[in-house]
Amino acid sequence: MKKTEKLQDAIGMVGEDLVNEAKEIPKQTKKSKKVKWTAAIAACLALFLVLGAVFLPGWSSVSPKAYALALAQYPDMPDYPGRGNNEAKYEKWADYRRDKRNAYYALDIDLGSFFSATIREFLSDTDGENRVYSPLNVYMALAMTAEFTDGNSREQILSLLGASDIETLRREANTVWNASYVDDGSKKTVLASSLWLNKDVSFKQDTLERAAENYYASSFSGDVTSEEYTKAFRKWLSDQTDGLLDDSIEQLEFSPETVMALATTVNFYARWNTEFKKEKTEEATFHGTSGDKTCDFMYASYDDTYYWGEKFSAISQSFTDGGEMYFILPDEGVSAEELFDNKEAMDFIIGTNRKNNTYIKVNRSIPKFDVASTINLTEGLQNLGVTDIFSFKESDFSPLTDDTAVAVSKATHGARVMIDEEGCKAVAFTMLEYAGSPPPPDDFVDFVLDRPFIFVITSQVGLPLFVGVVNNI
Repeated sequence: MKKTEKLQDAIGMVGEDLVNEAKEIPKQTKKSKKVKWTAAIAACLALFLVLGAVFLPGWSSVSPKAYALALAQYPDMPDYPGRGNNEAKYEKWADYRRDKRNAYYALDIDLGSFFSATIREFLSDTDGENRVYSPLNVYMALAMTAEFTDGNSREQILSLLGASDIETLRREANTVWNASYVDDGSKKTVLASSLWLNKDVSFKQDTLERAAENYYASSFSGDVTSEEYTKAFRKWLSDQTDGLLDDSIEQLEFSPETVMALATTVNFYARWNTEFKKEKTEEATFHGTSGDKTCDFMYASYDDTYYWGEKFSAISQSFTDGGEMYFILPDEGVSAEELFDNKEAMDFIIGTNRKNNTYIKVNRSIPKFDVASTINLTEGLQNLGVTDIFSFKESDFSPLTDDTAVAVSKATHGARVMIDEEGCKAVAFTMLEYAGSPPPPDDFVDFVLDRPFIFVITSQVGLPLFVGVVNNI
C-alpha cells in the first residue's frame, strides 16, 4: 500500500528565495521592528479518509479550542433515518437535502472553466504515477484566500474562479459548500478549513469572522514555537481526517517564522447503491505503467448506463442517496493524460456533456485500490494566472493584517482514495476501461478496468469532488 507523502509542506515555511525577496521590500511596508518575512497561507491540503477507531498519539489531550478565535458552526443536518423506518423523519431529511440542492441550482453557478483549467493543469502530466486532485477543495481554499487579499492579488483569484466580485464569490462559495455538505450518519462529505495564526501578529477580526461565516473556517492563534500549539494543530488535522494520516501528521512542526498556516481538508465516505459481492472478487492482472500486477477485481453484471466518446468509454457506480463515481477508460493505445486535452472527454469529466449513452447490460470488472498523491500547486496556480500572492513585492494581504509583509510560500495538495466492495472511503481518483467512439453492441458490454484509467467522484449536485488518474494498483 502506497502511503501518502509527509504533510510537512502543508505548513507555511519560508523558502530562501522568498526571504531574499522580502529583504528588498521598501522599509515603509514593515511596521514592526522585527519583521517576519514568512508565508501567510500555507497550503491547500485535501485529505480524504475513512472510518474506524483510531489511536491518537500524544496530541490527543490537547484541545484546539483552547486557541480558538472563531469557530465554524456547521449546519444542523437531520440524521438519515433509512427508507421506510420513520416517514416523518425521512421527509425532514429529504427536505433538507432538497433545499440545499435547489439553492445551488437557483444561483446557476458556472464552475466549468475553473474545473477544466485546473484538472488539465494538475493531472495532465503524471509521469506514469497515480495522481489525485480535489477541484472543490482547491476552489474553497482559493475562495478563502481571495477574502484575505485585495487589489490585483484578489482579481487574479476571482478571474480563475469565474466570480465577478468578492460578494458574488462569498455567495457562490457558501452555496457550493452547503450543496456538497453531508454528515447524516450514513454518508459524509465535509469540507473543513482552519487558520493557524502567529499570536505575535495582529489580524483583522472581521476578516476572520467572514471566513468562519462564509467559508466555515475556524481560526486559531498561538505561539508558533510552542509544542502545545503544534499538538493542537496536529489534533485538528487528525480529527478532520479520522486519524488516517496520523503517521504523517506526527511529523508536522511550525516554522518559527510562520505568520499563518491554512489547512483545508475533505472527508468523504459513501456506500455503493449496489454493493459488490465479496465472494465474486477474484485476482486478475492490472497492466500498469510500471508493469503488470496481480490484484483483486470486483465483478458485477446488471443493466446500467454505458457512456462512450472519442477515445474513451465510461460507466458509473452510484452512491446511496446521491452522487456517483465515474470510471473512464481510454481506448487501447490512448493514455489517460491524453483525455484531458480532449474536449469531449473533459466535458464528460466535469459533467457538462454526457449525451452519448445507452442503457445496456454492463459486465463490470473494477480493481480494488488505495491510491494517494501529493501535488505542489504553486507552479500550476501561477500558470493559471494567480501569481501575485506568491510575491512579497506584489501581494496584497491588507484585509488580513497590516503588521507585516505577507506572501504564500507553499501550496500543497494531498489526497487519498480507496474503494472496495462496500463503497468509497476518503479522497478522489478513479478511471475506467473498454472501447471507444462507436456505439456499443446491442446485447451487453464488458467493461474491464485492467489498464490505466480516470475516475471522478461527484457530489449530490454533480460537482466533481475528486478526479484522479490510476496508472498503477
